[in-house]
Amino acid sequence: MTTDEATIPAVGARGLDEVFEVTKAANRHPSPRTDFEHGVLASYQWASGVQTEAPVTEFASPGTGGPCREQLFAECRSTAVRLRAALNDGADAGYALGAYQALAWLCGHHDDHP
Repeated sequence: MTTDEATIPAVGARGLDEVFEVTKAANRHPSPRTDFEHGVLASYQWASGVQTEAPVTEFASPGTGGPCREQLFAECRSTAVRLRAALNDGADAGYALGAYQALAWLCGHHDDHP
């Protein structure tokens, strides 16, 4: 790791600048947004510290800089559980799917952001 890489703020496996870019792109979607898009946007905003409550568990992040890496991973796991439950119950899983895909991308589980 270079000195420059060490000083760039990160959100999970992503640089903060990259998270702000995908958040801006998500904000450009015309209204009304789908539940999936709401889940994606809520996850990005929470992860970057713009909103204090986690997108699915609604736990508040301490401080002003957004969640720590452990909180981000825990929210991703909780969202996966919520998504499975919604799919098993036949409920609308759009919000949970959007949140999960965004959180999984932030955690580095896949390379393509939703």
